[in-house]
Amino acid sequence: MKFARAAITASLVVGAACPPASATTGNVLFNGSITATCTLTVNSNGTMTVSSNLQSLSSHNAGGSAGSVQVDTTGGVQLSVDPVTTTTVPASDVTATTWTPTFATTGAQTIAETGSATALTVPGTSTIAVNLAGTKSGTNRFSAGSYQATVTVRCE
Repeated sequence: MKFARAAITASLVVGAACPPASATTGNVLFNGSITATCTLTVNSNGTMTVSSNLQSLSSHNAGGSAGSVQVDTTGGVQLSVDPVTTTTVPASDVTATTWTPTFATTGAQTIAETGSATALTVPGTSTIAVNLAGTKSGTNRFSAGSYQATVTVRCE
């Protein structure tokens, strides 16, 4: 019992001699920055068909189909289609064709069909329907053969 009393007394003396440790805190800050960005993934190419009067070759004509592109974005970017610069036409087609690309989106952001640059303000994934129409004017008509045109979709 003497020993226990001495141990308790010693611990009280030691405890009284040392002040209790004070608690301290520190704040760690985390910063991050995301630049406006987007990624385009071509899902499928489009198909153009000719109109009954042979003056329109378009993805909007019966049997035609839009190309499909997926866009993933943070928002804060512009979506557009460039004018058509690359075409392949049959040698027998010697008259001018006016090519008009358009696009529309569904998904995170809905955009009605347009040919003008449009802001993507909402982050997320959207599907872009890319259409192309080639038209002849006056008495000019499309000739028999294979046609190909490239539409560049731009997100910046």
